[in-house]
Amino acid sequence: MEDIYRQSQRPKCDCLLFDLDDTLYPLSSGIAKECRKNIGDYMVEKLGIEPSKIEDLCNLLYKNYGTTMAGLRAIGYEFDYDEYHSFVHGRLPYENLKPDPVLRSLLLSLPYRKIIFTNADKIHAVKVLNRLGLEDCFEGIICFETLNPIHKTAASIDSLQPRIFDIITHFSHPSPSSELPKTPIICKPSENAIERALEVAGLSPHRTLFFEDSVRNIQAGKRLGLHTVLVGTSQRVKGADYALESIHNLRDAIPQLWEASEIMKKSEVGISDKVAVETSVTA
Repeated sequence: MEDIYRQSQRPKCDCLLFDLDDTLYPLSSGIAKECRKNIGDYMVEKLGIEPSKIEDLCNLLYKNYGTTMAGLRAIGYEFDYDEYHSFVHGRLPYENLKPDPVLRSLLLSLPYRKIIFTNADKIHAVKVLNRLGLEDCFEGIICFETLNPIHKTAASIDSLQPRIFDIITHFSHPSPSSELPKTPIICKPSENAIERALEVAGLSPHRTLFFEDSVRNIQAGKRLGLHTVLVGTSQRVKGADYALESIHNLRDAIPQLWEASEIMKKSEVGISDKVAVETSVTA
């Protein structure tokens, strides 16, 4: 009987799954802007792409593959993943990120599993969490390396550069006849990436609350059955169960998280008291 009562009082979510960039800190930090600039520089300096093509190419790759990196690999560019991440993230203005005691307090007050789920590499994720003072608020980080455990390295100097798929021409053609090439990289918003994250963490989608600043990532999560929170706007969109202007609005927007934990605590105390009384009576 106690087990049935306990289950009826459980909160709807067992785990809070958080995106990192532009979710745990605001877009106004300038990190995203500098990241885009660094990606463009990498494409010019390391891959030899014409500067005039960078903007259109980045937009198309991001739109169709989730990240520019995944798109570059899809259309035929070969490079070392670690080198790419080091170039793109290594020169970011991390000093723009400051400790966030308000968010830290909110996170620590929530008695649920809390996990980071990012497309970025682990080094970047750890740096961001350290700068925000949140490094001990999460039980783990699901990142690029988690989803892509086998790292591809750059082609050798002696090997021939593979043929590059011209994605700009592909989309400028009125009726593109060829299909887009697939990427070997797994990343959000791919449903496969989200499924892998859930599997790695041992999570049920129906008992997971997913925080994201990306609408398409939110919608992919919703298709898989996750509860979803869009961060960065108060306007809900299709696929978002909640919308927060800032992650700091978490308690006001979703008070159920705290209410459910309080109900659970009270039920635990009530059951303990009942067991204690029954034990004393039968002793």
